[in-house]
Order: sequence, then structure tokens, then C-alpha cells
Amino acid sequence: MIRPESGSTRGRPTPAPHKLSVAIVAASPRSTGGQSVQAEILMRHWQEDPELEVAFIPIDPVLPRWIAWVERLRGLRTLARQPFYWVALWRGMRGVECVHIFSASYWSFVLAPLPAWVIARLHGKRTLVNYHSGEAPDHLRRSRLAVALLRHADTLVVPSRFLETVFHRFGLEPRTVPNIVDVGQFHYRRRSPLRPLLLCTRGFHPYYGIDVVVQAFVEVKRSFSEARLCLVGKGPLEGKIRAMVSSRRLSGVDFVGDLPHDQISRVYDASDVFVNASWIDNMPLSILEAFASGTPVATTAPAGIRYLVDHERTGLLCEPGDWKGLADNVLRLLHDPHLASRIAESAQQESRRYTWDEVRDAWLQIYRSLARTRASTYAPG
Repeated sequence: MIRPESGSTRGRPTPAPHKLSVAIVAASPRSTGGQSVQAEILMRHWQEDPELEVAFIPIDPVLPRWIAWVERLRGLRTLARQPFYWVALWRGMRGVECVHIFSASYWSFVLAPLPAWVIARLHGKRTLVNYHSGEAPDHLRRSRLAVALLRHADTLVVPSRFLETVFHRFGLEPRTVPNIVDVGQFHYRRRSPLRPLLLCTRGFHPYYGIDVVVQAFVEVKRSFSEARLCLVGKGPLEGKIRAMVSSRRLSGVDFVGDLPHDQISRVYDASDVFVNASWIDNMPLSILEAFASGTPVATTAPAGIRYLVDHERTGLLCEPGDWKGLADNVLRLLHDPHLASRIAESAQQESRRYTWDEVRDAWLQIYRSLARTRASTYAPG
């Protein structure tokens, strides 16, 4: 019998490769919005990936039954969640190598990323702050606290060149990893003929300009009496928009309400033109989903969207608040099928830049870099 030599690995099982361990702190799928969708996509893909172990820490934990009634009261439920969130942070960061913290702006920044960063530091964990808000120029100008925290994070990641440019103004050096669109969820089809079936999936919030969308739709109806507008989402201005539609006796407007993200593809598939009228924006996932679905995009162009939509190549742009310009662009698509088809095809090709296969390695490289930095920090001198 031949015995392996001393020190040889012959006959021994090959050790399993080290898997990085990361905690992701973000809104849960119970919340609507692009950040919760991005976190869900990341979690789903990393759970199937052999190189990473992930733990998810929701910023909106489910409240115990004895206090669950607070969920109906928006402001109070946010405060009630805080102690449960802090406990989840403390427990969830044990045993991980780095912490990936999703971040928005203003009070959301104080309530979610700030405690996550503090508790990560107390645990001695490396931190990655993944900032998404299109309100960054105003937020960072107003908040010294936000700028200070971002400077002390181990790594900053933003999803767009727009936010990269904004961060540079404040002396911050982020890395850019784009948002992900789950192309497997969306069915691309050519719209021929292109019907006057309009879709907006932005929700009823002041910065999304749904009133501008409705005003543009009034103009479209003058040329296409059969036109319809599908509005997906909820928000504080829904009552105002419903009153606006009612006062104008405007037919063909469908209020769909919130849809779970795994069902959102059906409204894209049933529509032929995507309309957006935001005043402030960064890299809206809804436009990437429109790209992937083949619905040509007509949108206003706040600073962030100018980096995402290329006028007359992947969509048609107008100035924020310009309902007439938005309507003219929708009508231009409807009257020029060749233009609409060319824009939709170019947009669909563009959407491939935002797939998991394209961004996975960028995230993995960042996580590895954080883990190596932590190991060198705590290595014996």
C-alpha cells in the first residue's frame, strides 16, 4: 500500500473554495420602488452563485403581531420599525465580511443607511454604500452629515454617470455599477402597428409629474380618440390625479394601482408606448424595463435621464414640465412607425448593458476588494 508522503495533499479531499459573505441592507420586496427591486434581483442571483453567501437585512422589518396595527399609519410605522431594524442589523452582521448598504436621500438616509453604517463599524465590518437617489445634488448640498458618512464609507457605488458626476462635485470618488434589468422577465416584441396604448409606471409622487403625463395624454386624445393611458402605482397625489381626470371628463385612463414586480411585465406587454414626465431622476428602472420590452420611450429629460436615454436613438426627450413637447413626441412615434421601430430596437440592444451577466463581475470585484482590505487590516503585524 502506497501512503501519501508527509505534507502531500494526495488522498485528501480538495477544500471547498472560500465563499465571500456579504450582508445586503435594503428595502424588502414588500416596498415598492426601484431599490427594493434591485436588492431582490441581487439577492436572487447571489443565492444561486457559488462564490458568494448573502444575508438580507430589510430596512422595513415585519413588525411583531402585538404592534402590527401600526403598519396602517405611515409615519408611526417608520418610527416603530427602528428598534427592530437596529436589532436585525446587529444580529445580521455577525459572521459576514462586508456590508452592502442601499441608500436614498434626506430622512431616508438618516433612518436606514446611517444606522447600518454605524453598526457595521461597531462590528468592524467593511462598508459599501450604494447610493441611488436622483435628489443627490440637493441632498448633499444640504446635509453635511451625509457627505461625512459617504467620505468614511470604505467604498461608494452609484448606478449612473449622472450620480458619479454629482459625487465628484463634493469630493467623493464612487465606482459606477449600473442598475440591473431582469431581461428574462420581460418579453420583447415589435409593435406593428404601434397602437395609442400609453403606459406610465412611476407612481403618484410630486417628482414623477403624473399630472404632466395626463396633460400630454389629453393632447394625444385629440388625434387618437381611441387612445388609452395605463397608470401603475400609488402615492400621495393619486386623489389629485383622479380629480384631474374626472374634471376633464377624460376617458381611457386606467388606474391599476401597485403591482408586484413579478407581475409588472404584463402591463408593458399590453402597452405600446412608455411615457415618463419626471422632474428629478437618476436611472429609473421603469425606463430600462421599457427598453427590454420594446415599448418606445417618450420622456422628459431631467439631468439623470439625459445620461440614460439618447434622443432619437433610444427614446425621445423634452424638457421637464413640457406636456406639449411630451405629447408631440408621443404623436411623432405614433405617426412614424419606422422611427418608433428603430428607437425600440436600439433601446432593446441598450438594455443588454444592464443584465446580470454584464454587472456580476463588477459587484464581485468590489466585494473581493472589500474582503481583502478587511483581511489586511486585521492581519497580525
